[in-house]
Amino acid sequence: MTTRMVVQRNDLRTVHWAESPTSPLADGEVRLGIDTFALTSNNVTYAAFGEAMNYWQFFPTGDASTGCVPVWGFASVVESRCPGVEVGERFYGYWPIGDDIVLQPEGVHPGGFSDGAEHRRTLHAVYNQYVRCSADPGYVSEREAQQALLRPLFATSFLIDDFLADNGFFGATTVIMSSASSKTAYGTAFCLAQRRAVTVVGLTSPANAEFTRALGCYDEVLVYADIATLPDAPSVYVDFSGDSAVRTEVHGRLGDRLTYSCAVGGTHWDALGGGGNLSGPAPVLFFAPEQARKRIAEWGQAEFQGRMAAAWTAFMEPVTSAEQPWLTVVTSQGRDAIERCYAALLDGTVPASEGHILSV
Repeated sequence: MTTRMVVQRNDLRTVHWAESPTSPLADGEVRLGIDTFALTSNNVTYAAFGEAMNYWQFFPTGDASTGCVPVWGFASVVESRCPGVEVGERFYGYWPIGDDIVLQPEGVHPGGFSDGAEHRRTLHAVYNQYVRCSADPGYVSEREAQQALLRPLFATSFLIDDFLADNGFFGATTVIMSSASSKTAYGTAFCLAQRRAVTVVGLTSPANAEFTRALGCYDEVLVYADIATLPDAPSVYVDFSGDSAVRTEVHGRLGDRLTYSCAVGGTHWDALGGGGNLSGPAPVLFFAPEQARKRIAEWGQAEFQGRMAAAWTAFMEPVTSAEQPWLTVVTSQGRDAIERCYAALLDGTVPASEGHILSV
């Protein structure tokens, strides 16, 4: 039997486990056992933007009212009818929350393959790539947890930093980020701090303020209640929370001094909204694959991967510091553990310092 965690699209808190018979493989298919995956606020964003950004389309349930939340992690080939993909090989990529999956590899090469399933052909290619761990220069077996938890998030962080710099920070001298304790936000702050081109201000909850300040990558950290004290300077707002009330307050505080408003995530998934009649510029949704496509066209694939790998290597130093690591890995197994972690992420009660690695 194949097991999947399924959520109601119109009520993200309602979940159940679906089981389906294991079917024989067709020619060209492979079956992978999903070993471990990360579950973070990024996955809540996938669910919150499931309709708008087509995240529900990757692992369809056959029921338009439900969906599978995509996760990043590792899986091993347990059965193969595809030349070039062998039983026992390990791959990093995009999976449903479940125990196994059947893929249709195409374009198989030493580094991996793409899933050629018909329903994924119109979806963005970055989510359809499966990387062969034995050929991945960035793979370190002892850091699988950090890779699953942070690599897809850090790719977005790297691209936001690059997008802002590519546009001259839209004339701003300050970058303000909501949900500053979130992994994508502090990855972005880390990249921006290397440039030393702008002042980086983080907004966070009182519960996460101490952790966020201790990271050392923000020039200033404010709690949401202190938005009225934001620096009176030309600023870009990078919204990782999606909280319409916070967005309205930031726009109201800065008005025309806000040179650009960048909408990224939805960690405050239950407060998503348009924000009404906002002061200053209208928010623009950031879609990381578009910036990646631009840079690959300009730099070439090798240069793009090289730059990102260098940034990732630098980021791993504070993340895995022996003295004060930015991330503590918590490993759990089983349906109950997965549901508890998922509910805690929806509630926003997972400590910012924790990263959860799970398996069915």
